[in-house]
This record gives sequence, C-alpha cells and structure tokens, in this order.
Amino acid sequence: MRKTIKLVLLLLPFIVVSQQILPEVERARVVDEILEERFNVLLPQLMDDAGLDMWVLISREYNEDPVLKTMLPATWLNARRRTILLFYRNKQKNTIEKLAVARYNIGKSITSAWDKEKEPDQWKRLMQLIAERNPEKIGLNFSKDHNIADGLDKTDFDEFMANLPKKYQSRVVSAEQLAVRWIETRTPREMTIFNQLTDITHDIIAEAFSEKVITPGVTTTTEVEWWMRQKVTDLGLETWFHPTVDIQRTSEELVGHLYSFSGRPDDAVIQRGDLLHCDFGITYLRLNTDCQELAYVLKPEETEAPSFLVNALYDGNRVQDFLTQNMIKGRVGNDILAKALQDAKDAGLRPSIYTHPLGMYGHSAGTTIGMWDAQGGVMKDDGENYPLNPNTAYAIELNATVNIPEWNRDIRIMLEEPGFYGEDGFRYINGRQTELMLIPRPKAHLGN
Repeated sequence: MRKTIKLVLLLLPFIVVSQQILPEVERARVVDEILEERFNVLLPQLMDDAGLDMWVLISREYNEDPVLKTMLPATWLNARRRTILLFYRNKQKNTIEKLAVARYNIGKSITSAWDKEKEPDQWKRLMQLIAERNPEKIGLNFSKDHNIADGLDKTDFDEFMANLPKKYQSRVVSAEQLAVRWIETRTPREMTIFNQLTDITHDIIAEAFSEKVITPGVTTTTEVEWWMRQKVTDLGLETWFHPTVDIQRTSEELVGHLYSFSGRPDDAVIQRGDLLHCDFGITYLRLNTDCQELAYVLKPEETEAPSFLVNALYDGNRVQDFLTQNMIKGRVGNDILAKALQDAKDAGLRPSIYTHPLGMYGHSAGTTIGMWDAQGGVMKDDGENYPLNPNTAYAIELNATVNIPEWNRDIRIMLEEPGFYGEDGFRYINGRQTELMLIPRPKAHLGN
C-alpha cells in the first residue's frame, strides 16, 4: 500500500500536466471547430478590412504556402497534389464562398469546385470560377515585406498569370495585409487555449529547473535541454525549436547575446551559486509558446537567492513594463521600440528589446519590435511599417544588462513571456516571472 502511494506521489506532476492535454481525436475536433469559426466569422471581416473580394492560395504537396498550411483540416497534414483555395467575399450579400479547386472537399469548411471528368484542366476550372464571380481585386500571396505572406512559388504564379484572362490581370494584387492579419489575429477561443498552453510550458520549465531534474555538480545543461525535449515528447506534444539552457556565474565574463543560443560549450556542469537561463517553447492545437525564465542554484546554508540577483530580475521586469506600456494600437514596431528603449534608459537601465509576434508560428507574422542585432530599428522588409493591431499575441522578449559588484561583472537578465494585445490593452497570457526559481526548492530544514 505504501509503495502504491509513493508511486502515485512520484507520478503526480506528470499526471497533473498530462490531464490538461487532449487525446489526438479531441485535438482534431477542436482544431476543426476553430478553423470553421475563423473561416465564417473572422475571414469576412479581414477581407473587408484588406479591401479584397477574392483570395487565391496555391500550393503543391510538401511545398505548402505557410498561410495555406494553417487552413488545412486536422486530418490533412499536407496539401495534396496541387491544392488551390479560392475565397470570394460578397460584401453586399454578406456572404463568403470557400472553394477548393481540388478533387475533394477540404474538411467541413471548404467545398470542392472541380470535377475533373467535366474539366480535366485544373487551371481552366480556376479561371472559370474567377470569371463567374468577376472580382474587383484578386489577392495572391506574394510579398517583399512579410516572409509568411510570400508563399506562392514562382512556378504557380507564372502558371496562374499565363492562364488568367487579360481582363483580370490588372486586378491581381498582393494579399500580404490579409495574409498577415489571418496569421496574427487570435479569436477568444484560441486565447483560452493559449493560456492553457502557456501554463503547460511554465510547468515544464518549473520541473526542469528543480531538484527533480538537476543535481548540482552532476547535471549538465545539455542533459536538462534533452530532459525538456523528452518531456514534451512524453506528453504527446511538440516543440518548434530545441530548448537551450545556459549559465552565468561569478568566474566568467559576460559574453555576446548569441552565446545563450549558439556557441555555448556542451555539457557545462551546473554548480551551486549558478544563475540558470532557459529558452523553451511548445506547440499544441496549432499554437506556439516561447518562454525564457531564470533559476538560481542555492549554495549550502542559503534558503533564498542573493538580493543582487533578485534586484537584477526586478530590473528585467521594469524593461518589460516600459515595453508593454508603449504597445499602443496603430503604433509601428520601430516607434514602439525607440520609445520603450528611451524610457528604460532614462530610468537608468541598460535594455535590449527584440519582441516578435507569436501564434500559429513561433516567429510569426505581424508587428516586429526590434531584433537583438538591430536595436536601432529593423528594416522595412522586417515589418518596420506594420502597425500594432488588437487581438494579437507576442513573445515579450528582451533583456537588461545589470552590473553585479559582488561578482565583479555584468550579467544579462534575459526574459521572454507570451503576451496578448487586445482592445483593452496588453496583458500577459499566463503571467510572467517575477521571482527566481530556486534549486532545490527551499525546505524547512535548510540553513543553519
């Protein structure tokens, strides 16, 4: 009996997390329900805002347009052969047609509009559908400024234009605004899921940065990274990038920002007194998280982190505040960046901000607020002139450089948390780190 109770207690953290995660069949149901809502409620509004009455997306199997890939039902892991989607918005009638120039329906939402026996040529059938609707503008996914909105390959573009009657060729425009809005806009139901997904992410980080995984003097950073990766797999989830774990300690000088993500020594042994940092994100129900959090490894007789590290984390939180206070509807990324950096510097901080959109992709489409190597602002083709829109999500990613006299060096407080910008302003999706995690967790018998 005692062994059974002990086993249950050991498994409890895994059970608590795994109970939040749906089986595959339920995930598919939720994904398709969300897709249907996005097609029927969100898409007409986005097309009206973009001034497009027709949107054509074309992909071939295993070379999918990043936007089209987000429109496939849960049972479609890829496009099939050449898949062509056509959306037609009749604003006067308040209708939207969702058609596939393909041999079969694409899920419940998109109806097949091609009978190959009647019209063997797929391109000719597409042109018939266009002519029947006589659109004012035909949006295609090509874009210089937004990579995710540039998914139409040259071969399919050339074929489309070669088959399109001359009458309509002047009506072809970039659908970049519509494509980005489709990718960046979150629905209320998606945001409910996003909260849960971020909570799972925080739980995994908390377990990784604990005595359950880390034994000082024994465990290496690489082992923690692979533990996190394995944990995600064991839970039936995926990660969109390999986790990283790095160390800052008294005996080393601060190195470049890139060190935390590339060029670190493998298998660095974690020691008492280390400040640990991780970068970790997971994918679930077609949404992605991206988190960076910190932990301190207690020395003998310590029951809390040193005050100088506690204060350093507070400085990192202040940089977050200066950024999120400057996230204002309609303000473009470079303007948000410049104002937030100046406000933080005026307060005596040494900030660096490189926040990116988050959602259907980890590095998603939308308002770019700096890059770690472009603190003077990003170029136009990286989203400089793209405004902040409501109902969008971001990885609030940044750092504060802090001098630690006790260590005779600078350290970098690197933080990242998912956040949501809505009509009422900004909020963190599942809170943010304001206290260092401690390894091991303090217990009553610790200290003298």
